[in-house]
Amino acid sequence: MKVQILVADDHGVIRNGLRKIFNDTADLDFAGEAWDGKSLLEKVCERDWGLLMLDLSMPGRNGLELIKLVKEVRPQLPVLVFTMHQEEQYAVRALRAGASGYLTKEYDGDLLLSAIRKVAAGGVYISAKVAELLVTDVSKPQQLAAPHTLLSNREYEVFSRLVRGVTLTGIAEEFSLSIKTVSTHKSHILDKMGMANQSDLVRYAINHGLLDAAPDDLPKHPSASI
Repeated sequence: MKVQILVADDHGVIRNGLRKIFNDTADLDFAGEAWDGKSLLEKVCERDWGLLMLDLSMPGRNGLELIKLVKEVRPQLPVLVFTMHQEEQYAVRALRAGASGYLTKEYDGDLLLSAIRKVAAGGVYISAKVAELLVTDVSKPQQLAAPHTLLSNREYEVFSRLVRGVTLTGIAEEFSLSIKTVSTHKSHILDKMGMANQSDLVRYAINHGLLDAAPDDLPKHPSASI
């Protein structure tokens, strides 16, 4: 019986590319799709799925929050994060939230299929880089941890947008928060990380490999993303 896969990604080219890949397999079925947080939660509630492939950057909800919400509704549903964000940025947080695997969109189709099958069978898929990050995260005392790892998931989401130059208003609209709340998050981020201003945050992000393209900057050609 084929694994019934729900694909959640706001880029149609990614969903269509995955559909074509699964159509060429004997054991995987592109059984459903979601394009934002609302449609994902509706699909998850409709029926049982064999696997959820989740992009972390979708309208409506942030990806880390979505993982937790999905696991509340379907605790046994395996979640494979398939994202543009590099491992250093979100992998440890995603696994903590309940994901069973983390794969960036730069990997080739063969590795993707291997990761899907492993996670769908109840296993965990992590790259060597993610394994290294996990060991470092567990072994390092909190007082020696990198400042950005001390942020809450929401604070980290705000941080990731601040360093990309997104305005407070833009962040507030994306997460359906008040500008005052976002401003408070920014203050907490600066305090926790011991930074004086947003420029310091940007320099920190660059030095620690935490900057990447915004979701809208994803390549539009299937072969560049799948």
